[in-house]
Amino acid sequence: MSLFQPLCKFCASVRRVRDIMPTLRTAMAVAQSGTPGPVFVELPIDVLYPYFMVQKEMVPAKPPKGLMGRVVSWYLENHLANLFAGAWEPQPEGPLPLDIPQAPPQQVQRCVEILSRAKRPLVLLGSQALLPPTPADKLRDAMETLGVPCFLGGMARGLLGRNHPLHVRQNRSAALKKADVVLLAGIVCDFRLSYGRVLSHSSKIIIVNRNRREMLINSDMFWKPQEAVQGDVGSFMLKLVEGLQGQTWASDWAEELQQADRQKEQSIREKAMMPVAQHLNPVRVLQLVEETLPDNSILVVDGGDFVGTAAHMVQPRGPLRWLDPGAFGTLGVGAGFALGAKLCLPDAEVWCLFGDGAFGYSLIEFDTFVRHKIPVMALIGNDAGWTQISREQVPCLGSNVACGLAYTDYHKAAMGLGAQGLLLSRENEDQVVKVLRDAQQKCQDGHPVVVNILIGRTDFRDGSIAV
Repeated sequence: MSLFQPLCKFCASVRRVRDIMPTLRTAMAVAQSGTPGPVFVELPIDVLYPYFMVQKEMVPAKPPKGLMGRVVSWYLENHLANLFAGAWEPQPEGPLPLDIPQAPPQQVQRCVEILSRAKRPLVLLGSQALLPPTPADKLRDAMETLGVPCFLGGMARGLLGRNHPLHVRQNRSAALKKADVVLLAGIVCDFRLSYGRVLSHSSKIIIVNRNRREMLINSDMFWKPQEAVQGDVGSFMLKLVEGLQGQTWASDWAEELQQADRQKEQSIREKAMMPVAQHLNPVRVLQLVEETLPDNSILVVDGGDFVGTAAHMVQPRGPLRWLDPGAFGTLGVGAGFALGAKLCLPDAEVWCLFGDGAFGYSLIEFDTFVRHKIPVMALIGNDAGWTQISREQVPCLGSNVACGLAYTDYHKAAMGLGAQGLLLSRENEDQVVKVLRDAQQKCQDGHPVVVNILIGRTDFRDGSIAV
């Protein structure tokens, strides 16, 4: 228990059978209340087994001899009685009410007034915006009604679908410097926003978050909020839009951001056509993935450099259709996410984008996919290295130690587990789309598929932060 207490919102060890239900109900409510987080419940084995089995193991079969034996027997019988006391009595069922903080109406009104005076407003929407109780489609409608250009991160990726005119995807730092009002909705000022240094001192900052400590991280050091609102992000956005009903902003600001987007994407297209020293250009590969990806797809991404490039190139087709390892880069989640996504939405095509290092954690799960007939598709950007790490390590330390891997035949390893395997390399670089279509077809026929894509190195992500 002491191991989990610093990591979890709630920890409990169940001591009586009758406490199982209320403890689990409490744990699930705590996990979802406030800022969602992990909980830990320990269920000792004697509360899980039937009474007669526990009795058989705990109470001596023969009457004890001697005083000490009788004392021990008395203690065990009392412990058994206490363990199962009230175990068969009816108990309340169903979930407990959740404690979800709501933004104070006065603060919402002040935020309405700040935004109503803005000339160049900008919204950054993060994962918290997609938490219950606000449905994703309702939030999407609210964002469209609001009409403010926005960047989408984390679980909010895909909220507006593909190529929406309000969705800005590139040049975030430049846009933040020009905005006069910035709304950080479920976004915190950690390393992804340079700890707040990318925010202009002349901008009015509104930040909304369920967690006050996280919300104010690095404030008064590199940035300062005009309004810091503790509350549910989705509910706040609905109230904000309601308060701004009828408000419009000049179209030249959104057009300026879209023009910058188009210029950046043109430079990306040029990088995609540049040759690399060996194998395939990963930017070009991901460009073709973006063109091939179907509308019913769910993207699971698990990796460093290849996934970081994909974040610029590949657009999820709808809300809650992008699953990634999060800010801490917890590699290895890919196969589990893919499993859950396919079982929850069996009609969706689950596309997994793996780095070759990250795929090492998930390879064996293709045995699971094969045995349980779960068709998912994995695309491995195989550049034979922990490239996101080496990008920073080599310039800093002059050494690539511990960052090198091999151009492993992951497709053959998957075939050894019963999955289908395909290879993409310079030898068939003119058939990238065909191989992707073949993989799709194999998936539709019920087979899990691994596409091993041998890629080279580019300077696309030079300067990215990695440790």
